Amino acid sequence: MALLLSRIAMIHIFPILFLTFSDNYGFLRGINSLGINYGQVGNNLPQPENVLDLLISLKLTKARIYDTNPQILTAFSNSNVELIVTIENQMLAVLMDPQQALQWVSTHIKPYFPATRITGIAVGNEVFTDDDTTLLAYLVPAVVNIHSALAQLGLDRYIQVSTPNSLAVLAESFPPSAGTFKTEVSGVMSQFLHFLSNTKSPFWINAYPYFAYKDKPDDIPLDYVLFKPNSGMVDPYTKLHYDNMLYAQVDAVIFAIARMGFNGIEVRVSETGWPSKGDSDEVGATIENAAAYNKNILRRQLNSEGTPLRPNMRLEVYLFALFNEDLKPGPTSERNYGLFQPDCSMAYNVGLSALSSPSTPSASISLTSSATKDTNTFQVFIRRAY
Repeated sequence: MALLLSRIAMIHIFPILFLTFSDNYGFLRGINSLGINYGQVGNNLPQPENVLDLLISLKLTKARIYDTNPQILTAFSNSNVELIVTIENQMLAVLMDPQQALQWVSTHIKPYFPATRITGIAVGNEVFTDDDTTLLAYLVPAVVNIHSALAQLGLDRYIQVSTPNSLAVLAESFPPSAGTFKTEVSGVMSQFLHFLSNTKSPFWINAYPYFAYKDKPDDIPLDYVLFKPNSGMVDPYTKLHYDNMLYAQVDAVIFAIARMGFNGIEVRVSETGWPSKGDSDEVGATIENAAAYNKNILRRQLNSEGTPLRPNMRLEVYLFALFNEDLKPGPTSERNYGLFQPDCSMAYNVGLSALSSPSTPSASISLTSSATKDTNTFQVFIRRAY
């Protein structure tokens, strides 16, 4: 690894060695780095108690929600499911006041912890690339104040604070070793990375190879974005081989962080997924492709894989999403990212098998497709609409 990285002028990234799990059982209990995004933008979704039963039946122990819904926090108490909660973007200005941040944590976190296993707070979502550019000035103060409030209450050792980012925050992403943040966000990004480094918190990235393929289907091989067997691409500077776009995107972020002078910050995928249905101009949004993408991610997670740049660090991935959400605005694809329908039946088969009853004691995973290499490509990053 060191020899490969020495090929890159003025960049020194030291991979963090992480304990990996070699659990190859055909059950989700072996996937300790896999989570699911549990959105609630629908009028027909199951009650939180039923959602918890579904997660337990699938042996999924990590979930992220997009608020601090007290019904969910209460329903998930005394379970083994770890939760990342979210502070909405419109709250960031308020949280620039340390007392308001303390009040927020005292109201939304402290009453539920530790019975509910809250492990992370996402302060905003895709703030660096939000259409409302005024939010950016609020981000770091809000993040710092939330962390300080947790510290005051003795919770900072248990709950990490970060913010999920769109890949549109990158100015360059291909090849991965060229990863660079956009100039216009570099000042705030440097402050944010300094916070992550000091608190040993992760950099969260929302990564969707689907958008790259949708915009350039003639230039980007489908097998490369779906983790299917393909010849892959080699970064000309590091000589690292990539057989899928998601890992290349993650490594581009790692390089961008290193260019800002920070080493050792873990990058985690806070969202990734593939729609099972789309409008006529949404190329690739099919059940077959969605099943292949998510099934092959599950296969990689079973192998506790890291990226080519950090092969010894399991890549933590949160799939988007648990349910199809019928009230989400935007194109048809936005309402069809779910692995499950609102009645808890499978939207399509990704290899998870659970009986329709949420009380099913176990769920198996059957993975028959392989995922290896691909051809030359380039990446286009587009922010998802929320």
